[in-house]
Amino acid sequence: MQEYAVFRTPETINYGRNSFKKIGIEAAACGNKAVIISDKIMENLGYVSECRDLLRKEGIESAIYLGVESEPTDRYVEEALQLLKSEQCDVVISLGGGSCIDTAKAIAVIATNGGYIGDYMGMKKLAVLPPLPHISIPTTAGTGSEATDATIITNTSNNVKMMIKQPAFMPNVAIVDPILSISSPKTVTAATGIDALSHAIEAYISQKSQPMTEMLALSSMEKIVNSLKRAYENGEDILAREEMSLGSLQAGMSFTNASVCLVHGMSRPIGALFHVPHGFSNAMLLPAVLEFSKEHCVERLADLGRFFQPDNQIVSDREAADIAVESVKQLCLELNIPNLEGWGIKKSEFQQAISKMAEDAIASGSPGNNPRVPTKQEIEKLYQTCYNYQFSSQKSVSN
Repeated sequence: MQEYAVFRTPETINYGRNSFKKIGIEAAACGNKAVIISDKIMENLGYVSECRDLLRKEGIESAIYLGVESEPTDRYVEEALQLLKSEQCDVVISLGGGSCIDTAKAIAVIATNGGYIGDYMGMKKLAVLPPLPHISIPTTAGTGSEATDATIITNTSNNVKMMIKQPAFMPNVAIVDPILSISSPKTVTAATGIDALSHAIEAYISQKSQPMTEMLALSSMEKIVNSLKRAYENGEDILAREEMSLGSLQAGMSFTNASVCLVHGMSRPIGALFHVPHGFSNAMLLPAVLEFSKEHCVERLADLGRFFQPDNQIVSDREAADIAVESVKQLCLELNIPNLEGWGIKKSEFQQAISKMAEDAIASGSPGNNPRVPTKQEIEKLYQTCYNYQFSSQKSVSN
């Protein structure tokens, strides 16, 4: 644990069934006109119009940006910012998955501090002025972005996913309503669920963990282990959706304060170069990275293993850590997570990109938080392993 730590969360968190209905009240406390950052799927499901109606009841008018079609890019940020300025909006609302939330974080900060979003990477430019109020409403249980002070935006000029972290990017208000996640299809439930599990695991094993983050990570892992497969198999299981939504929120609060590790460092370049959604790229990497890291975090992984097999308490920590890794592999298999080859990435293109991806992973800083800090060569080897990784059975890569 660090000698000194800081713990940040949104100012207000509304969570639980029908908390979405609080959006009008929360927005009215923040400003006069909102820009809603969302996507076509949310519009088709009726969530955008419902949001506007709830805002209107409290006297808040709104403009809509529905251009978020994939992982967030600097182009989405520029387009949404132009709309915000032209409509003279003073409140930002994100409604959707992590891509919508991350886009909204960026425009809330730039609206008051100016510049290009990439300027803020690596603290080159600091957000010294308060951002516009941002109310985040996740519709998936996975990214935890509603409770983090980081945004990940792809620079479309060089295909680099920019991981930007400053306190100003933390939303003011989070509204976590599990009912909104019922609409998530099975593939999204699987990918975002493993994403949330990755957040909790990495926060727990991170070299920057602290007592507050450890408490939340443990609670998150237990909830996700017990509910993800149920939510995947029956999307209407509201109890499972509740557990997943709360687990994802807890994981977000945990990792934004403890940082993520090697999985996320390796995942971002895959998303930037091969346009694999973040949740899937994390899932494709998680088992192999856990095998790589296991010997350096046996006790921590043992806690995860005991969540998977709560009735098997007599095993040693080493045996429980093995159970954790094997159980994560089995979960990915049961959720039909593909490997990189199965996703359709051509082997020749992937091989050519490995050196750059390893460099970009290290540059992100996340691998340095891992219990076992990898060299560039070890990251390259892990990429090779993950390309055609078999979740059903795979030799350990920890040596």
